Amino acid sequence: MRVLILSSPESTHFTCMVPLAWALRGAGHEVLVAGQPDIIPMARSAGLNTVSVGRQFFGKDLLTPPLPPDKRPIEIVGPLTPKMTMIGSRVWVLHSRYMAPRYLEVARQFKPDLVISEIFDWAACIVGGALRIPVVSHRWGVDPMSHLMRATAEDLLRGACERLGIEGGLPKPDLLLDPAPPELLVAGAPAGAPIRHIPFNGTGAVPDRLRERGDRPRVCVSMGRQTIALGGLPMFRGIIQAFGDLPHTDAVMTVQQEFLDQLGTIPANVTIIPPTPLNGFIDTTDAVVTHGGANTLLTVASFGVPQLILPQLVDQFEGGDLLTAADAGLSLRTADAQNDPAQVAAAVSSLLADERITKGAASLAESMAAMPSPAAVVRDLENLRCAY
Repeated sequence: MRVLILSSPESTHFTCMVPLAWALRGAGHEVLVAGQPDIIPMARSAGLNTVSVGRQFFGKDLLTPPLPPDKRPIEIVGPLTPKMTMIGSRVWVLHSRYMAPRYLEVARQFKPDLVISEIFDWAACIVGGALRIPVVSHRWGVDPMSHLMRATAEDLLRGACERLGIEGGLPKPDLLLDPAPPELLVAGAPAGAPIRHIPFNGTGAVPDRLRERGDRPRVCVSMGRQTIALGGLPMFRGIIQAFGDLPHTDAVMTVQQEFLDQLGTIPANVTIIPPTPLNGFIDTTDAVVTHGGANTLLTVASFGVPQLILPQLVDQFEGGDLLTAADAGLSLRTADAQNDPAQVAAAVSSLLADERITKGAASLAESMAAMPSPAAVVRDLENLRCAY
């Protein structure tokens, strides 16, 4: 079976599909990733064959123009709203309309039996409809958005479908895969077929000292690459100050090289490291402070580690709320709370001391481990193609 994988031009959107791509390769299927230059390095780092299509997208530009200096998105727009979903829908749907002819050209050359895409890439449905092959949509994790975007996609892509002879408008995916465990499913969202989250956080070297547990509780702070770049420096300084008030706790904080000289004074119990794959050392960590990005949240959850979510954008708020409801962590969902070192320190202390959260995180990891592996899902994809 030949499988074409498509993705919107954000590497964090793409990574959810890497373990399934590995499983397909392991089962003897041919896999090709087609995407803009934004995702190609990540796909190649995962050992996947790629074809670069179009120009670089520079997705961060969608967020930076409206931001005043040292202000984060949460301080300007706050949590996800229906209006924000509509605005976001148009951006990604119109982008899919632009890319669909280019992806279709690649597909006609590659002749895939199956197309897989993540939830913001609607071009896959057009490619599948035009070539009459099945399409699989893969959620990143907690997904409060994609079902709300469907109406916009159907409206704006109707003409593209008609021009390609696709009857009935935009086709629906033949299968929706969902790596979120039952505890993290969004109420009202369509049910998907479960697929176990296998952590892939890119590649990199893990410092030797992080491979073993220390004498004191260790907390990792991993806020993704965009948070600090989108006005997050003041919050990062506040988090560092919070750990200065927790002298009996060791903190490991991932920060890009270009921001190191702007962090201010670093307490003795805080270690700064470059961005490093979480799954390489999270098993020696007692708690994690994170922005709640889908891949990060599920990676931490899969190891049974309590986490404090400081959500910044869209789906991260819902993820933090569901994690809190599952007793697997806490969330500070307002800018004022996130900017207050005392509240951050208190939340971290609760993660380390509250047995209810420790048990909830362990239970969530057990729930995730019981989900079908990507290798098991491959058999479903083979049957899907045979039945088409």
